[in-house]
Amino acid sequence: MTLDKYDTLILEALQRDGRISNKQLAEEVSLSESSCLRRVRALEESDVIDRYAALLSQPKVGLPGNVFVHIGLTREVESDLAAFEQAVRDIPEVMECYLMSGEFDYLLRVVVSDMADFERIHKTELTRLPGVARVNSSFAIRTVRRKTELPLR
Repeated sequence: MTLDKYDTLILEALQRDGRISNKQLAEEVSLSESSCLRRVRALEESDVIDRYAALLSQPKVGLPGNVFVHIGLTREVESDLAAFEQAVRDIPEVMECYLMSGEFDYLLRVVVSDMADFERIHKTELTRLPGVARVNSSFAIRTVRRKTELPLR
């Protein structure tokens, strides 16, 4: 799907506020309500809009800590990668997992309540993932920037 000026404006507005009413959205992007709604539905149907979600405050739900974990596997064969990826999906505290180039195979962002919580996750989950050879963890001291809006050009 090729995005035009109006699609981009709609997406930028929805990234800022996914609960904006169609009426407000149409006013903001200077379209009629029916045209705006048609465009939003087309963006949803084409999967440009993946989903809508509420963004929670990590500290207020008891998970103030972010730990970035580098994982090295014993072997980098497709079956080992697939087994690791399937198993990591079952750990609720793993918020993001990326297959990486470089020294380590995977980078995970894990949310925790405190150091003891991370120790539990490390012992009972991370070191037991299939094919894990090395685990290297770094605690985030403070979040400098966290954004959810993609830059649309």
